[in-house]
Amino acid sequence: MSDYDTNDSMLELYLFESTTLLEQLDEILLQSEHDKNLSPENINEIFRIMHTIKGSSAMMSFNIIAEVSHKLEDLFYIVRDRGGVDEHFFGVLFDLVLKVSDFLKTEVDKIQQGETLSDENEGLVDEILKLIAAMKSADGSEPAPAAKAPAAAEAPAQAEAPLSKAAIEENLLEGENLYHLHVYFTEDCQMENIRAFMLVSKLQTMGEVLRIIPDELEGNAEAADVIQQNGFLCSFVTTLSRDDVDAAAKSTLSVDTVTFLDELPAGQPADNAEAANPAAPDAPAESPSAAPGAAPAADAQAHPEKPAAQDAPAPAAADAAHPDQPAHKPTKQNLINVDLNKLDILMDLVGEIVITESMVSGNPDLAGLELENFHKSARQLRKLTDELQDTVMSVRMMPVATTFQKMRRIVRDMGKQLDKDAELTLVGETTEVDKTIIDAIGDPIMHLVRNAMDHAIESKPDRACTNKPPVGSIILSAQNVGGDIIISVSDDGKGLDAESILIKARERGLLVKPDSEYSEKEAFNLLMLPGFSTKEVVTEFSGRGVGMDVVKKNIEKIGGTVTIESVKGKGTNIFFKIPLTLAIIASMEIEAGGNTYAIPIANIRESFKASPGQMLADPDDNEMIMIRGAAYPIIRLHRIFNMENCITNIEDGILLLVDSGDRLACILTDKLLGKHQVVVKPLPNYLSRYDVKSTGIAGCTILGDGSISLILDVQSILTQY
Repeated sequence: MSDYDTNDSMLELYLFESTTLLEQLDEILLQSEHDKNLSPENINEIFRIMHTIKGSSAMMSFNIIAEVSHKLEDLFYIVRDRGGVDEHFFGVLFDLVLKVSDFLKTEVDKIQQGETLSDENEGLVDEILKLIAAMKSADGSEPAPAAKAPAAAEAPAQAEAPLSKAAIEENLLEGENLYHLHVYFTEDCQMENIRAFMLVSKLQTMGEVLRIIPDELEGNAEAADVIQQNGFLCSFVTTLSRDDVDAAAKSTLSVDTVTFLDELPAGQPADNAEAANPAAPDAPAESPSAAPGAAPAADAQAHPEKPAAQDAPAPAAADAAHPDQPAHKPTKQNLINVDLNKLDILMDLVGEIVITESMVSGNPDLAGLELENFHKSARQLRKLTDELQDTVMSVRMMPVATTFQKMRRIVRDMGKQLDKDAELTLVGETTEVDKTIIDAIGDPIMHLVRNAMDHAIESKPDRACTNKPPVGSIILSAQNVGGDIIISVSDDGKGLDAESILIKARERGLLVKPDSEYSEKEAFNLLMLPGFSTKEVVTEFSGRGVGMDVVKKNIEKIGGTVTIESVKGKGTNIFFKIPLTLAIIASMEIEAGGNTYAIPIANIRESFKASPGQMLADPDDNEMIMIRGAAYPIIRLHRIFNMENCITNIEDGILLLVDSGDRLACILTDKLLGKHQVVVKPLPNYLSRYDVKSTGIAGCTILGDGSISLILDVQSILTQY
């Protein structure tokens, strides 16, 4: 299918839920494989994940996904029935489930891209059936098919007695709780039966749904009418607390109210609205839907079955109903999903507010006026603007854990294919950065991890010969340093050989000076030149250096830098230094030739005035300056941008020592104007034809007086000049 005529909100919910569940599946599998143990809890969790994906995919008519998920659900029903997986099937099972996970992620990605889903399941169903047959023949057992497993959508049409805590308490495992929920959906939300099905699917990922009323949801239009009039009821076993269950249920799309009952009524035909929620004999007339025995009359008043939006239960009523128990405080929904495009628009608006605030506070018409009240209000406005900016930026922040966790799968798969043992250690997973940064660093990190596995980590015999631990180590870490995030990929492999790198570079004609004049750091930086590689044989995996130029470009696009450190025979460490956000940055305003420019504070080491004794020239007669025993080139802005009326005597101007990650230089400017928070604006599209960015301009910003200031790209300036 190529056209998805499904309701957009439901499709987005399906994609979000499926992606999250598949990532959770991979984490469970990789951790279980590492521990060499598939616990009963993880078996149940995988079963529930497959059950949820199967049900939601079938509901959305993604049949190929539903088919494969259903078969894997059957497999894990058998694994659960056998009490675990035999050692003989352990490796085969994990390889197969990860293969299914890859297939499902590919299909979900096709849905996101609007592409046609596969017609074939790539033989996965046959592989699953073969493994099921092998497991059955191993012990001669014939377990019941998964279709008979407890599932909300397949609950019996009738029950002989109510499900109460007393009735099934002896069957609950330690830490498990039984809840009876009575749920109402928002008015006019439509398709209440489908929304109830989605709620059940979500609950199945957190526990086990034992019974629902109405008992048939999919394709049952009458169930929608029953739910609309009398609400939806279900019994649910989980290890979560009551507050967590309440919050999870309320976070489901279109859920209005959630009430906890002591028990569900005895089962009746689903199309009997009155039987689904019979009135309690002693219940007041205004509460016709109260379940018999569900709660005393006072509790029914404290928690009305369908409260009006403006009528919240009074605390006094709750206290009167349960004088010996603390009043239950309802938990409100704390998390929502927001379209990233809306956050982008919000960030743009905040940027405009920051600019407007600067224009108001710095209005030239106010120059020289003593306006104490105005300045007081302006300071308060600046304070509120800064708080608004920080809050909006924090909303866009995401932990790097999601990106980091994906690398475990790469290390696992490459270790098997290359016959290498390596362990991935994650540090600082909770570090948060802007969503735009998260999207940009995924591919570079993956590339470095693949390089480390393919080219850095030695084979098992080689590690034994060098007296290294038999299992190689790859460390992926993230930490906040000032206004930047530092991400590093380290390994304890063979390290880099500067001499070999220089030999390869000379063969390719990449050297611009004699070998002896290259420092070790400069030799390592040659790896990031286009097409450079130290790999002797090209494989399906990148060697150290293959594509490193792409890694560098991708990191530089988001304002970051790449640094390589290595010790031959000991290992390699590659650092990314990246700003936390790209929208609003701290910058130093400078003036050159009457024009105002902004340089990101993150690139500035120091500013100073030069003295005559510091000046010198290199053999090519290029200007240099000596600072604490080190010589740095001098870059004149007026030569780069062809400006006139600039300070040309170095001693009369201000020098800024700037850092691009792999090189340092001093930029000559007329004077410093001060530090400011600036909103980064992209350059107009029509300037793209002139390749303006390569000349050292990263973007522009609007100053407080309404004028435009160009933001300098230090990386490009130091590379080109």
